[in-house]
Amino acid sequence: MAVVLAGAALGTATVAADAAPVTDARSTVRDTTRSTACATGWGGHDKTRVAGTTTPVKDVRTGRHACFDRMVVDVPGASADRLGYFVRYVDRLHQDGSGRPIAVGGGAVLEIRIAAPGYRPESGASIYPGRAGRPLPGVDLTGYRSFEDARFAGSFEGETQIGLGLRARLPFRVLALDGRVVVDVAHTWDGAR
Repeated sequence: MAVVLAGAALGTATVAADAAPVTDARSTVRDTTRSTACATGWGGHDKTRVAGTTTPVKDVRTGRHACFDRMVVDVPGASADRLGYFVRYVDRLHQDGSGRPIAVGGGAVLEIRIAAPGYRPESGASIYPGRAGRPLPGVDLTGYRSFEDARFAGSFEGETQIGLGLRARLPFRVLALDGRVVVDVAHTWDGAR
């Protein structure tokens, strides 16, 4: 019952805000520390956007933010309206085509499918340098709060598949922007920093 009530309470998003400067009565020093509330309305349900492109995935990179960890899948030249995705929690990541399980570290696994190939469709030549079952090239997750592991699952029939290992099932959002798909995973469920 507590889980249901906690989930219902998270249905509203908190908005980032600046705290008013505080003056300490004992001094003339002003505290200009900014207070940030983190968004909590993302949820953990499947996120889908139906679209597709033949423009290949070129890179995958990550970044750390105050409230969330971010993964960016770069698809240079693809417009936002042509970038589709399917992102969901899975018990185990299975490679498209072969069905082979791919081990992904962490307490939860987020399967990320981008509707763009990791190769040139006309020749089949690989563009994205990832190898199935291996960590993502150039991605170092040291110091991240939500991300623990990131594995390339492959690119099959025009879709690129990635397994993102998280410390737990946390709320996430997905954004399609010109030239990239962004996956943000919150650090907490309650919006605390």
